[in-house]
Amino acid sequence: MKHIFYISLFTLILSCSRPEKKLDEQSYDFQKYTSVQDSIIKTTFSKLIEKKLDKYDPEVQTIFDEGLLTDSTISYLWQQKAMLLYKQGKYELGLPFLDKAVKYNRREYLSYRAFMKCIFAKDYNGAIKDFELCIKEQGNLYEMDHSYQFYIALSFLQLNKFEKAENIFREDINTLIKTKGINWVHHLDLFYYGISLFEQKKYAEAIIQFDIALEKYPEFSDVQYYKAKALKKSGNEDIAEKLIENAEKNAKLGYTINDDNTIYERYPYQVRW
Repeated sequence: MKHIFYISLFTLILSCSRPEKKLDEQSYDFQKYTSVQDSIIKTTFSKLIEKKLDKYDPEVQTIFDEGLLTDSTISYLWQQKAMLLYKQGKYELGLPFLDKAVKYNRREYLSYRAFMKCIFAKDYNGAIKDFELCIKEQGNLYEMDHSYQFYIALSFLQLNKFEKAENIFREDINTLIKTKGINWVHHLDLFYYGISLFEQKKYAEAIIQFDIALEKYPEFSDVQYYKAKALKKSGNEDIAEKLIENAEKNAKLGYTINDDNTIYERYPYQVRW
């Protein structure tokens, strides 16, 4: 992500790192900051450091506004304003600022807006629409360690369109296995693929995916919990009860969904004990 130097100066409002998108910069909108804009960004973060503000201090937004008053086209400042509001659960207030970031830097922030709609605001139809645009314009790239197709499938899962979610998860995982190998498949991909099967009462198939996820992350309590439920539905109650006990122990030790943004948002199907 750009402006790492400035971000590191103000770590309390640091947004998660995002994989670089390998794409021809001329293919569609991509903002390149001028030296003047870089100076505005540096000045903005210098003010934040000087005042020793934490991310929830209202004055932080005022300082970002001062920078945008100098140049309202700096997408990074719009994104930072939005991100802080989203992390406070103020999604409706943050969205117009994210829209501004996308307006001035579509390549960088369209997928980010889609992610925020999916994981934070729970606007699943909006997330699907944005991620489908991302795929049309960029291909199936990554946002916050997961593919655009992953988030589309996750959104369909949350809309109870389980078969559609299953098909997308399966296709995305199989494509990754063919191109990169099984080691590149994330345990969350397998977890949610298993959930899409579980919701359709395909318990044996779901258990297969849960087992593969547990090979990658053996203490993953949420996977253990849903595998136990699938085993119980299949008549294996004794094994299920033992697995539930292990799942609860691992959950208490913090072995749950470990994406960075779980400190702000509960992820779909994340178990509350």
